[in-house]
This record gives sequence, structure tokens and C-alpha cells, in this order.
Amino acid sequence: QVQLVESGGGLVQAGGSLRLSCAVSGSIFTIDTMGWYRQAPRKQRELVATITSGGSTNYADSVKGRFTISRDNGKNTVYLQMNNLKPEDTAVYYCRALIRFKPYWGQGTQVTVSS
Repeated sequence: QVQLVESGGGLVQAGGSLRLSCAVSGSIFTIDTMGWYRQAPRKQRELVATITSGGSTNYADSVKGRFTISRDNGKNTVYLQMNNLKPEDTAVYYCRALIRFKPYWGQGTQVTVSS
């Protein structure tokens, strides 16, 4: 049973920073691409950033230059450093891990940015 547990969300003022973490546990062989997605109220879930097992990254245009994704393969953990946060970044952030071609999702963590 694979589990993803996110942490680090919260309330922050515009211009502030937060760091999200997502730890993967369970029957894991190799974790391929890991990523962060978000879903704002009344909107579809969207990609924020992804990182491959080799460290290649991809970002949504809206977060480039402000967010940084990283991972610690030894700890099966992916991080999202979010700087210069804006009110439009307010959403539930979800962690996703691709393991043996199957996607697994975390339960989500709320990020709220006040203006």
C-alpha cells in the first residue's frame, strides 16, 4: 500500500514563502516522476511542477522564477519551495508520484495567500 503524506501548507501574506513536503511510504520499488498539482475553488486541477528521477524539472508558466521543486530520493520525499506568493496561488496542493506507471496522489494541503 503506497501512501503520500503532504505537509507544510498554511496561511501566508502576499510576498511570503512556504515549503511543502510530500513523503512517500509503502511498497516502493522506484519512484519515477514526482510532482505538485493544485486546485483552486471552482477550477480544474492544474500542474504546478514536476521532477523526474534524474532531476529534470518542469514548471507551469505562472510559477516560474518563484517556485522550486526538489526531491530526496533517499527519503522518498519531494519538496516545493514557494516564494513571493500571490493571492492567486491560493489552492489545495496535491502531491503525485508515478510508481511502476501508476499514479498515486496525496490527500492535499491547503495554501492560502492573503492580500
